[in-house]
Amino acid sequence: MPVVTNPIKFGTDGWRGVIGDEFTFERLALVAPVAAQVLYNTYYSHVSSRTIIVGYDRRFMAEEFARVVADAVTAVGFDVLFSESYAPTPAFSWAAKEVNALGALVITASHNPGTYLGLKVKSAFGGSVPPEVTKEIEGLLTVEVPTAAIPRKEEKFDPWPSYCRALEGKVDIDKIRQAIATSKLTLFVDVMHGAAASGLGRLLGKKVKEINSNRDPLFEGGAPEPLPKYLSGLFAEIKTHGESNNSGLTVGLVFDGDCDRIAAVDKNANFLSSQILIPILIDHLTRRRNFTGEIVKTVSGSDLIPLVAKLLNLSVFETAVGYKYIADRMLATEVLLGGEESGGIGYGSHIPERDALLSALYVLEAVVESGLDLGDYYHELQQKTNFTSAYDRIDLPVASMAVRGKLLQQLQTQPLTEIDGKKVIDCNTIDGYKFRLADQSWLIIRFSGTEPVLRLYCEAPTIQQVHQTLAWAKTWAESN
Repeated sequence: MPVVTNPIKFGTDGWRGVIGDEFTFERLALVAPVAAQVLYNTYYSHVSSRTIIVGYDRRFMAEEFARVVADAVTAVGFDVLFSESYAPTPAFSWAAKEVNALGALVITASHNPGTYLGLKVKSAFGGSVPPEVTKEIEGLLTVEVPTAAIPRKEEKFDPWPSYCRALEGKVDIDKIRQAIATSKLTLFVDVMHGAAASGLGRLLGKKVKEINSNRDPLFEGGAPEPLPKYLSGLFAEIKTHGESNNSGLTVGLVFDGDCDRIAAVDKNANFLSSQILIPILIDHLTRRRNFTGEIVKTVSGSDLIPLVAKLLNLSVFETAVGYKYIADRMLATEVLLGGEESGGIGYGSHIPERDALLSALYVLEAVVESGLDLGDYYHELQQKTNFTSAYDRIDLPVASMAVRGKLLQQLQTQPLTEIDGKKVIDCNTIDGYKFRLADQSWLIIRFSGTEPVLRLYCEAPTIQQVHQTLAWAKTWAESN
């Protein structure tokens, strides 16, 4: 019977660990067949196949780890469709639904640094499995899955063509292509050495200016996360372009390591997180494409999101951080868009999965059809809602579980009543602790579900207030 030391734990979207330490061939070979069996026995046995999609990103030895998954899954009686190349995680989610598979097992560590790898478990419906599935996988890791008398078959497949066809059908793709071909739109794309490489080129043609396309498992010593500190190359490209080109629209797009998160850069090289893109997308999809449905946001989403939704008579539902909670809601009711502050956005018109390439196409469609730079579009929404804010987030490494426990106990037993001299008027504990302050700013203190990190989020009327509040929170965390 397998013995599991240093228990395998799934976070907000998958199990991740440092390669060669928590994440090893042996541990992966233990998890994969259990995941397949749980998908079949408990949740998706109504699917008329025993097929599991196996995919991977561009990280160190990702293909070799995916091979371990495929071998372990076929050995216990499941067929495997094995990707013949890297691809975005949402491409594998799409493939699971399209071929009527039980689900997908994807080797990726998303936005984490290069020392990490991980496993995402995707469902038959084409999205992240709910928490009860990963909890059951965790609980069965000491129960050996019987080996099949005859291993099942494996076939290879190319995940890109069908996925691209699906995305093309969601937008006016010809209008976007024409704008790029005639230089009315100049598009820069930073794929951060990840699985988005070649994606928009396949969809929109050769004039897409892609940077950081090469495979670099160390991500230049950083992480494939769409944050300003990693985007100096993209900022420089757009500034240089702007100095020599005053006409036409300019858009920069950024994707994380497995292409399920997005950010953007406007013509003036200003960084636009999903806190800005989500309101723009809500406005575009409602007013120009006549989409309807509920808006789903995580607790860390900007206050601009419900204000734009109110302008358009759309209801808003709030969840904990983690796209699986948004996916649950998308399966339960009609949803126009579900999004999280970290860049994951999905649509009721597609599968219940965050999809950065589809988000990119919708963003480009919004720019082309409105004729507005993304920064100008955002400012228009601020004026319409009479709401102006700034946002930022910082991540603090946690030295040990004991430190984490002490901080949690402090929050539970001695609730904060004042933050940086401002009175706390409300505390939401749907996920971590969200403190709303007297000046209508807010601060969230929560622990990451995938890393030994304390996350601090803040939205306030000015960036100076944001940074002041975050500095206060950092001092609080380090002094307790």
